[in-house]
Amino acid sequence: MPRSVNSVASRRRRKKILKAAKGYFGRRKNVLTVAKNAVDKAMGYAYVGRKLKKRAYRQLWIARINAGARQNGTTYSRLMHKLSTGKVDLNRKALADLALNHPDAFKAVVNSVK
Repeated sequence: MPRSVNSVASRRRRKKILKAAKGYFGRRKNVLTVAKNAVDKAMGYAYVGRKLKKRAYRQLWIARINAGARQNGTTYSRLMHKLSTGKVDLNRKALADLALNHPDAFKAVVNSVK
């Protein structure tokens, strides 16, 4: 009996990799083995990048909260401690938005825990 290979599935696998490598430079876009390595590396970078993005946003929020807190006569660490002991459930993203776009509301939050 002749050997049967599932060419439909293997072609689909190859096309998936080459489609992901679209726009790459040189052989990375059209040679399967090179494209596979490039796509694997790119997917690794994308995974790490998603984690770094969360870290960068948290740093930005903390910087904005600290700037707003210092304008209202306290520091970031003191404000966050008073918010946690005062049972105020506002996350850093919301506090940073208040500090940047609604300084009066942020001042009210700071004064409520002083």
